Formats: sequence, C-alpha cells, structure tokens
Amino acid sequence: MRLRRRRCRIRAFRKRRELRPVADRTSDIRPSDLLVFSTQRNEGVRLPYFLQYYRDMGVNHFLFVDNDSDDGSLDYLSRQPDVSVWATRASYKRSRFGVDWMNWLLMKYGHDHWCLTVDPDELFLYPFCDTRPLRALTDWLDASSIKSFSAMLLDMYPKGRIDLHPYSAGQDPLEIANWFDAGNYTISKNAQFGNLWIQGGPRARMFFTAMPDAAPALNKIPLVRWNRRYTYMSSTHNLLPRGLNLIYDEWGGEKASGVLLHTKFLDTFGKKAEEELDRRQHYGASREYIAYADGVKDNPDLWCKWSEKYINWRQLEILGIMSKGNWA
Repeated sequence: MRLRRRRCRIRAFRKRRELRPVADRTSDIRPSDLLVFSTQRNEGVRLPYFLQYYRDMGVNHFLFVDNDSDDGSLDYLSRQPDVSVWATRASYKRSRFGVDWMNWLLMKYGHDHWCLTVDPDELFLYPFCDTRPLRALTDWLDASSIKSFSAMLLDMYPKGRIDLHPYSAGQDPLEIANWFDAGNYTISKNAQFGNLWIQGGPRARMFFTAMPDAAPALNKIPLVRWNRRYTYMSSTHNLLPRGLNLIYDEWGGEKASGVLLHTKFLDTFGKKAEEELDRRQHYGASREYIAYADGVKDNPDLWCKWSEKYINWRQLEILGIMSKGNWA
C-alpha cells in the first residue's frame, strides 16, 4: 500500500504539467481556511448556486480544474474573487478521471487544511448543518482526532419526466430534484482498502437493472484534514493511508457521517450524457454513460411508489442514511 500511495503521488506530481493557471489566488488562502476542490467541464449553469451554497456553509476558497469547457464556465470561475482555477485540455481518462489533478492540488495547497472534494452536482450535508457552520463540524473532528468524514451519495430526482422542469443558473436544484430512494441499497466492506462499498438507488434500478453489480458506487469520503502524504485512489471513494477509510465503528456504534445530495437528474442530464458518451473519457469504457444515454432517450420518470420527498438532514438520519454519531 505504501508503494501504491507513492506511485499515485508521483503520478500527481507529473500531471501538474497538464494544468495551466488561469486565475491563481492561492496566496489569499489563510492557514485556517476551509477549502473546496472540484473538477468541472461545461457546468456553467450549476456553478452560481454551487459556489453560493458552499460560501454560505463557510468555505473560504475554491480550487477548480476546468477540463476544456466551451460554455463560458472557465471565464465565469476566473472572475470569482474566492476561486483559483486551472485549465487543461488533457485527457480526463488518462488523469485517472481527474484524480491525479485533484491529488496534485490537494498536495500543494491542501496540506493541513480541511478539504472538501466534490463535483458541481454534489451538495454536502452534515449533522446540524441547518444550525451549525462547517467549521463547527471540523472543529469537533479536530477535537476528536478524526481526520476524515464520509458521506453517502444520494441520487435526487424530480417526480415526472426529468426534462419537465427547466433548470436555470442560480436556482436551487432541490426545487426540482427533491425525491430520493429511502431504501434499495447494498453495503459491503472493501477488504483491500477497508472502506464501505454502497450501491443501489435510482441509477441501479433504472439504468443497471440487468447488471446491478456494475452500478455506480455511492460511498465517498469527501471531507479530509489533508496531509501532503495522503492520496485519493478512486475518485473520493477511498484514500491511502488505509486508516482514513475507517469511517464506521466495528464495535457496534456509529461514527458521524453525512450525505452528498447528487443533483445529476435535471433537464440538462440528457445532453450531458450524450456529450460524455461521445468523449469516452469515463471509467470502464464509459459503460455508465452508455447506460445513461440509452436510459434517458425518452426522459424517464425515476419516481416510484417507494420514493420519499426530501425534507432535511434529520429525515435522512431517521432513515439511517446518515448519522450524527456522538456529536451532540
């Protein structure tokens, strides 16, 4: 494992050459700042709400990699006073799906900061997020000597055809995609890395019906008190050293955990699926986007009689999707 971690860090160091700084404001980062790291391509319509959501949460600085966008999103990000952005036209696939780029930026700028690594369609929830800022959570994690915090990816979707309600820039996507699967999940332990592996939800039942084992993983560890020796291995699903993946209590209790509300299923999804299928830059020969492109031709209704309408984080805790653990 130490050798694998070293190889990943060397890859990230080499891949830094693929990143061109467009707006580098990292000199503004203070030692106590909370940071968000993200890779994006043509997510211009999502970025205004994404930035405001995390600013309101208490994030101080954003570090983006733009992968050859042509929708004006790179220019938009470069004008934001709390954003640093790098551009690249290099292969997303050959960067291990952006992981190498993120690892380099985390290594260089994230050391000794609490770093949240998320996609533009992911909204992070944590216990008491309606009354306590993110810094309250990270202060408690520091006091508890906890270095990483997990979050289950929860697919959100509208009731009715996914193209029924147009999404506009700056809009809260949860005004449209506000339903989720309350059950229908499988959990196993990854023997190699020690993390939990979660699958299921609407993507499994609608797009991977014939091959549920190939459904996307829903387990993530997005929030980490970063150290330059750390490295993400597969997206934010797992890290090295292995101890960072132990986000549950094997002795019968529960560690605190959060949720990433995944707002992929808006009216923009069909076009995005076609674009990514044409690029063939995603994991497993883009089989996920092959399934999406086939499944969204008629803009299906992902809602079913077991769907539950989202209310707040307490609802998700009652359903066992997240936990406040011993954070009182």
